[in-house]
Amino acid sequence: MHVGREEPGEGQESVWDYPRPPMIEDCTARIRVVVCEFTVADSTNSKRVLETSHPPVYYIPPQDVSVTCLKLSDHMSWCEWKGSARYYALTIGDQTVSDVAWCYPDPAPRFAELQDHLAFYPSKADACYVDDELVRPQKGDFYGGWITEQIVGPFKGGPATMRW
Repeated sequence: MHVGREEPGEGQESVWDYPRPPMIEDCTARIRVVVCEFTVADSTNSKRVLETSHPPVYYIPPQDVSVTCLKLSDHMSWCEWKGSARYYALTIGDQTVSDVAWCYPDPAPRFAELQDHLAFYPSKADACYVDDELVRPQKGDFYGGWITEQIVGPFKGGPATMRW
């Protein structure tokens, strides 16, 4: 198991207080994603998924994403809670970022409200913001969590944490 749970301060959340299976909550914070110096997503109507040991992942409705920049890739994955995910590459001019985003076109019934919403890896973007705060990416490329000053860990995803 993990070691050294950080105690949240005033106004903070611990990822160790998040539930398993994960929960979804509506989010009115301004969520922005910048890739190749282009604002690809800008929303105040996203969904925030919270799961034990993981920083939040923000799922942005397709109407708030420049979907014409995205192209479906061959990459797929499976989540025990949400179902089958599809991935997207993003091309701006002559720059392409592979598998920068993912979505659940046909999620499990409990996660139906995530259908076609897009989540972005902060590690593959130039910048991601929650309101005006620059997000730090979760270590590793498996989870894609967004770390802000509001969130404390430790966080699963980095080396030696996969079996927590």
